[in-house]
Amino acid sequence: MALSAGAVALSQNAFAATVFSDNFEDGAADGWSKSGGTWSVATDGSRVLTQTNTATDNARQFAGSTSWTDYTVTARVKPLSLGSGGHVGLLARSTGATVYYRLALRPGNSVQLQAVNGSTVTVLGSVTRAVATGTWYTLGIQTSGSTIRGLVDGTVIASATSSAIGNGRIGLQTAYSGASFDDIAVVTGGTPTPTTPAPSASTSASPRPSASPSRSATPSPSASTNPPAGWPTPSGSAPVNNGTIPVSGVFDGGMKRYCCIGDGGQGESQDPVFELAPGATIKNVILGAPAGDGIHCTGNCTIENVWWEDVGEDAATFLGGTNYHVIGGGARHASDKIFQHNGPGTVHISGFYAEDFGKLYRACGNCSSSYQRHVVVDNVRVTDGDSIAGINVNWGDTARFTRITVVNDSSMTICDKYHGVPKGSEPTHVGSGADGVNCFYSPSDITYQ
Repeated sequence: MALSAGAVALSQNAFAATVFSDNFEDGAADGWSKSGGTWSVATDGSRVLTQTNTATDNARQFAGSTSWTDYTVTARVKPLSLGSGGHVGLLARSTGATVYYRLALRPGNSVQLQAVNGSTVTVLGSVTRAVATGTWYTLGIQTSGSTIRGLVDGTVIASATSSAIGNGRIGLQTAYSGASFDDIAVVTGGTPTPTTPAPSASTSASPRPSASPSRSATPSPSASTNPPAGWPTPSGSAPVNNGTIPVSGVFDGGMKRYCCIGDGGQGESQDPVFELAPGATIKNVILGAPAGDGIHCTGNCTIENVWWEDVGEDAATFLGGTNYHVIGGGARHASDKIFQHNGPGTVHISGFYAEDFGKLYRACGNCSSSYQRHVVVDNVRVTDGDSIAGINVNWGDTARFTRITVVNDSSMTICDKYHGVPKGSEPTHVGSGADGVNCFYSPSDITYQ
């Protein structure tokens, strides 16, 4: 169990104290009390706590103190299976084995915030939204007096008034289902406020070219894509004359150079060249200069074999979703950062090449909505950069690095740590390097050439 101090929240007006956190990277579930089910620490990119017995109707793990009253508990949760009548859930204010508030992912694309007292289940609020096995979701329960809120991926899905349970521990639960859990955190203090829904694709009254949809693509394993050794030659030119190109489904650019938008500077108001709808894939594209704000992902997305000849504001910005994949490709001449992470979830970067840059990845430290963000960087090659990743430790961000090759740049920082702040202020740099809590790598993960 990893305990850390600072603040971590979905969105807060004031900083708060993290009184409990566990990412299971020590390979154990110390500090947890099991009740039913078959639990073990497994590996799913990182260490996770997994429950695999789908025959049991009530598998639980409890942690924390029964004296806790007002707090926010968050956890990353991945349903592995969802049996009929079952669920995968996060618990708060548990005073006993069968008394608690529960945020449950249920079959049939249903999420419910519930008050549970033995066999009596009171639904405090519900929403219909995609619930899929094999997908990570960030669940949260905020308790403040009689106000109980349930959140999924940073968005409030239910808010209710209930005085049924005033205090208690946190918990993880499955019923007739299997699931993995990771990055559990409990925050007390501060004034929690709901975050706004993740941004959606914008529309325009003027005609714009649209990528035709096709079947969705499954991201390739990072091991199959090695960092490229050189820069590609464009197969042709594709002028961007009518503004941002919206993409849904799969867009294959055939290695053409798409240009131009913006002024090539760091202005915050520049439009992207491509805007990806949730679930979209863009591949085999070269972005010429100026490339404005590059690519915007409004939900889960895949960016495969995409090249930025001269990064303008950012190469890509991840706005709303749970998992974003950058596979192959490369970028250069980014005076600030290459990938900007504004929304919740995890960015996966693999097989990528970067040169002449400030940061390869930055978790936003002063956006209007604050999330716990994660990045996994594997099998990348970098040179002439300041730092590979910058994260906000007080919000519980994590960065994991494997198979990193640094060329001719022994002074490059692997992981920079910041304290995130409200919008309008500047984050404070508080350190760097591996710590087993927020920044994860060992000397063998980094190769210097």
